[in-house]
Amino acid sequence: MTNPACPVCTLEDILSHSDHWECVTCGHEWPKMEASETERVVKDAHGTPLADGDTVVLIKDLKLRGGSGVLKGGTKAKGIRLVDGDHDIDCKIDGIAMALKSCFVKKA
Repeated sequence: MTNPACPVCTLEDILSHSDHWECVTCGHEWPKMEASETERVVKDAHGTPLADGDTVVLIKDLKLRGGSGVLKGGTKAKGIRLVDGDHDIDCKIDGIAMALKSCFVKKA
């Protein structure tokens, strides 16, 4: 069984106990459930749930991989799509496809 992401901070530093999960980052604990019972909830940096089609705003400057570019804090991404994986948001910023982590955005 793979460890789930924390429902509070959405990070994946999780400890597995016999009857519950524990997040190493924020300390949140929750009971273990069947895989079919768990529904993934993606939350922004302030704990607001995100959904497909939402508009989000970057809360800090982010360096782009593979180049010297920077995405400035306050940049909007419209029409996001939630995906599974390390980066849980797919979007377009200025016509360029980006993958973002939800902990670096807030819902607009």
